Parts: sequence; structure tokens; C-alpha cells
Amino acid sequence: MNILILGSGGRECTIAWKLAQSPNCGSLFIAPGNAGTVEYGTNVEISPTNFEEVKKVVLEHNIQMVVVGPEDPLVLGVHDFFLNDSELNNIPVIGPQKYAAQLEGSKEFAKEFMFRHHIPTAKYKSFTVDNLEEGFQFLDSLEAPYVLKADGLAAGKGVLILDDLNEAKKELEEMLRDQKFGAASAKVVIEEFLDGIEMSSFVLTDGENFVVLPNAKDYKRIGEGDKGLNTGGMGAISPVPFADKEFLTKVEERVIIPTVEGLKKDKISYVGFIFIGLIRVNNEPYVIEYNVRMGDPETEVVIPRIESDLVDLLTATAEKKLDRFTLDINEKSATTVMMVSGGYPESYEKGKEISGLEEIEDSIVFHAGTKLDNSKVKTSGGRVLAVTSFGDDFEKALATSYKNIEKIHFDKMNFRTDIGFDLK
Repeated sequence: MNILILGSGGRECTIAWKLAQSPNCGSLFIAPGNAGTVEYGTNVEISPTNFEEVKKVVLEHNIQMVVVGPEDPLVLGVHDFFLNDSELNNIPVIGPQKYAAQLEGSKEFAKEFMFRHHIPTAKYKSFTVDNLEEGFQFLDSLEAPYVLKADGLAAGKGVLILDDLNEAKKELEEMLRDQKFGAASAKVVIEEFLDGIEMSSFVLTDGENFVVLPNAKDYKRIGEGDKGLNTGGMGAISPVPFADKEFLTKVEERVIIPTVEGLKKDKISYVGFIFIGLIRVNNEPYVIEYNVRMGDPETEVVIPRIESDLVDLLTATAEKKLDRFTLDINEKSATTVMMVSGGYPESYEKGKEISGLEEIEDSIVFHAGTKLDNSKVKTSGGRVLAVTSFGDDFEKALATSYKNIEKIHFDKMNFRTDIGFDLK
């Protein structure tokens, strides 16, 4: 089977790594890919959101399945584009259609879905610039800290948690009136703050059935001890040590099953991954957010723990046969540590040569923001490499990742040395 992966980050590199291991994977293409994905397939220099270019690649290379990595193509309707094209509509796309992708593309859509199907989540209200004063009044009714979320996609940076009421009002005004996050903050969701510890669950559904993938916990802040600015993710651990059988049963019964059943009740066609951001409050699960694709860097610990053939798993998804699929999971812990460019998540330089990759032992290096330049691997993004390792527990796995990070170098590189600090 010839497969096309859309995307260029660590998530797509990990999916390519896993798909390439399958005897059922024919030619593998990644659009646009990075310096790491060339080890597993052929990079194609097109944008994942240029659907006409995607179509050309699909027809030229006889693609038989498309796996969508990032959220943008899904929110823009790549799956619908295939369904509405007579030359493409027989090719399965792993990723939901545009309407369903609002679960990630609109915070308000997601919150309404959760309330409608009695899925535990924080109380909320939505506001636009037209009812800004009501937003101020709603903030007055809440206790600190205050949670403000841009309704649309803001590359993981559209969520603010603020302790000061006046600052919260100022930020709300900047989001709505000054479009701090562009069109993404034309509407802002304000919700009550839930105090607990976060983790993520991952589900793959064929629209009727589902399988629960390994869970994970990621670390979003740039600084040690979860301080500083939000990033796309600085590291991840799977499985989550505090997520015992009792808690995971609650997650499945109160969150996962109502989510999949809610999609069916609402007649929302959904084929693909569901990322469920959770917070545990007094050992009870609450949903913070949905994403309509795998997380990054969580993918770099979730996918390596799947021992089943990924081509077979995705084929079963496309054929609505997940109820017949047995998912095999590696019981060991997996950890990943992100190596990032100096200055990230603010301004940073690109084009730094990376050395030491050939010296790595007992870890897998997934490329995120890299490119090939005259056969040399160079940085091309904020998050550059994810170093993933296995161990009997997450601390042993982390020790291996950090040992290998010492062998890698690029100018001004940065990484967190305390991934998992809150789990010890």
C-alpha cells in the first residue's frame, strides 16, 4: 500500500518511522517532511494545505491512503476535498471531516459538545468584541486564576492563565479588540480554572468502533518547573504513572465512550485520532480540550509503544473494522525530550548545523524542525529534535534520553532537564 503523510514535524516523523516498519507499507511519501523523514520515505515539497497539489501527488504516486498529521488541513477540509472529488473519493483519509474538526478548530463548539453529552469539563462562557463588557462581568464572577482561550487555532499559544483580575480584563480586551491572536481570538472562551494535574488520552475511531491508545503527559512550558512561556511541547512521558486502572476506567466510561457515542448521536462523521486533554481533580477526570489529531510530542512516546502493525491498524480504521483489531502495547515506559532552538518560543535563528546524530545508542531521534542542506542536517524550526527512549520506568527511560542528548550539538540549543519532575 502506498501511503502519503501530510506534515513536517516530530509527529509525522514518528508516524513515518512506524509505518515504514510494516511489510504492508509500499512506497511512503511525506509532504513536506523533514531531514529525518527521508530515512523512511520520500519527501514531497508541497504544503499540506494546498489541496490541489496534494491531489497531484496522490494521483502521480498511486497513493492508497492519506494520513493527516497536523490540524490545519483537517480544519480547512482536506477530508471533504477527497470525498467531493471523483478521482479521490475512494482513497481513505485518516482524519476527520471539516465539520467534526471543529472539536479542535472552535473551543466553543467543543464546549457545547461536551455539555450536550454530559462530558465533565469546566464551566464556561463565550464572548466577542460586541459583548466585551459582559466578559468583564463574567470575570468578576469568577475566582482567580482566570482562563482565557482563543476560540480558533492559535498554534498552541492561544490559552492564557492569569492570577490578576485586571490583567485578565486587559488580556481579554487585547484578544478581542486588538486581535492579539489574529482571527483565532475573534471569539474568546472564558472558563473556570480547574486545579489538578494534566494528562492526555488518545483514541482512534472508525466512526463506529474505537481503540484506546497509550496515554501520555507532556510538558508545555519552556522553563524548568513548568515556568515561562507556553511552547508546542518540551517533552512527554507514557504511560502516566498516576493514571491507575481506577482512573482510566473513569476516563473511558465518562469521557471516551460519551465522546464517541456523542459524535454518532450528533451524526458527526469521524474517522481518525481523537486527542483528549484531561485534568485530574480529586481523582476525577475533566476534559480541558479536544484535538482532532495526535499530539506532538506525545506521538513520540505513544506510537513507539504500539507493537501492532500501524498499517494494519489504520486499514482497519478505514474499513470500519476496529472492533476486530487487537492492539498490542509495550508495557515499558517511553519518554521523549525536545531539543529546541535558542530563543524559542520567541524569536530564534535557523540554519544551525546539527552534529552527533550518528553517535546515538539506545534512543530514537525523531526530527521535528530540521532540513537537509547539501547533505548536512540543519535546524529549520523552534522545536528541532525529539529524543525518545524506553525504560522499566520513566526515570530510567529519561536517563537514556539525557545521556544521548549530551552527544548532540547545535548552536544555542536548549532543552528541559526536568521532564517528569512532578511525577517523582
